[in-house]
Amino acid sequence: MKLIAAILTGLVAVEHLYILWLEMFAWTTRGPKVFRSLPKDLFEKTKALAANQGLYNGFLAAGLIWALFIPDPVWGNNVAYFFLGCVIVAGVYGAVTAQKSIFYVQAVPAIIALVFRLLS
Repeated sequence: MKLIAAILTGLVAVEHLYILWLEMFAWTTRGPKVFRSLPKDLFEKTKALAANQGLYNGFLAAGLIWALFIPDPVWGNNVAYFFLGCVIVAGVYGAVTAQKSIFYVQAVPAIIALVFRLLS
């Protein structure tokens, strides 16, 4: 169970590294293909804003990766709980304010990882 929790936590971290890459480095090239609901002319204008969001996603990924390498299991779980909670809050907020699919793409994987961590 602990291994599954660690793998799921790692997958959430990888997802946020992808979001970091997308928002910081591929916003104007890959962004329009991922975020089809946004007008294409908006991507160049919002490049700096997207990069800022990407940076925050990188911090979430860094925290989740950090949690995987903390030798004390209690401390590692507490750090993972915090960062998975942050991802869940961001996913819920994004679903309410931007696009409903954000809940399923961002919050649900973090919820599943959190449940496995709590059960392990």
